[in-house]
Amino acid sequence: MKRIATIQDFSCVGKCSLTVALPIISAAGIECCGIPTAVLSNHTGFPSFYSRDLTDDIPNICQQLHTHGITFDAISTGYIASISQMGHIEEFIRGFRSENTLVFVDPVMGDNGRLYSQITEHYAEKMRGLCAHADIIAPNLTEAYMLLGKDYDPEPDGAELRDMLKELTELGTKTVVITGIIRGSEIGCAAVDGSSFFEAYGEKQDVFCSGTGDIFASVLLSAILRGKDFGQALEISVKFTAEAARFTAGDADRKFGVNFEQALPYLIKMLES
Repeated sequence: MKRIATIQDFSCVGKCSLTVALPIISAAGIECCGIPTAVLSNHTGFPSFYSRDLTDDIPNICQQLHTHGITFDAISTGYIASISQMGHIEEFIRGFRSENTLVFVDPVMGDNGRLYSQITEHYAEKMRGLCAHADIIAPNLTEAYMLLGKDYDPEPDGAELRDMLKELTELGTKTVVITGIIRGSEIGCAAVDGSSFFEAYGEKQDVFCSGTGDIFASVLLSAILRGKDFGQALEISVKFTAEAARFTAGDADRKFGVNFEQALPYLIKMLES
C-alpha cells in the first residue's frame, strides 16, 4: 500500500485540512499519515476558536519517523501558519524525499481575490521558495497571482492562463494546476504538466465554504498515486469536488464545510474504473 505524509493543521470540528485529507486519501486506498502543524477546536470559519501551535513539535516528529525507518511515496502540504513552520517543512521534505517521492504543495494564502489576514509579502516570498521543492503545485487563482506578484483578475482569458502556468513553472516545479477558474456556469482548473496543457470544468454550485481546495488537492494526489494519468486525475478531482458541493448546496449552515463524505462512493467508483 502506498503511503502519503500530509503536513497541515487539524480541526476537531469543521472539514478542512487534515480532517479532509485523512478520509479522502484513505478512501482512495492509500495510507494517509497526518503530520499536524496545529490543533484547533474548530476551524477559523467559526466566530471563535482555540488553537495550539505545534511548530516546535515538527522536528521531534521527524526525528522519530527517521528512527523507525518510515518512508513515503508522497509528501503534501496544505495551510502553513508561519514562516518558521515552512522552514521545518522544507527540512521534512529534504529528510524524507527519495528519488520516487512525489512532493505536492498547495500554497494556501487566500481566495476570491483576498489574502488571508496573516499573509504578508515576506510569507509569499517564502512560499515561492517552498514551491521550488515541489513536483506539483496547486494554487487557486488568487494564490497564483500572489505567487507571481501580479494584480488579481477574476476572469483571465485562456492566453493569460497559459502564460501564468508557464511563469509558475519557473518557480522550479514541473507541474502546475490553477484551481477556482470560472467559465460561465462552470468552475474548474487549468494545468500544465511539462509541455502539455490541460483544462477540466464541472457544474458550478452555489456553495462557498472552507475545505473545497483541500478536497480537490487530496483527490488529485490520490488519483495520481493510484496510477491515473494527469488528465484523468484532473477530471476525477473536478467531478468529485462538484459532486461534494452538490451534496452541500441545500445546507443553510455551511460553516462545517463541504459534505464530501456522501460523495466518497463516487470517488471510489471513479478510481476503480
